[in-house]
Amino acid sequence: MGEINIYGVYVPILLVQAIFAYLLLQVMRLKTDQWSSQGWIVWPSIFNLCLYIVLLFMIHGLFVLSAA
Repeated sequence: MGEINIYGVYVPILLVQAIFAYLLLQVMRLKTDQWSSQGWIVWPSIFNLCLYIVLLFMIHGLFVLSAA
């Protein structure tokens, strides 16, 4: 995909997408932590990792669609 030049520093697009996905994950964890404490989520760490990967793929898909 490329990179972004920010004041002479090249930042990969995937890093920007990963930061967006992490921020969205932190917002979603407010709700999923309640589910975890109620017993709906058995392994919260694996669930959060999978949720982060899904969010990263979704954000990457949005970036690819907007660039096309």
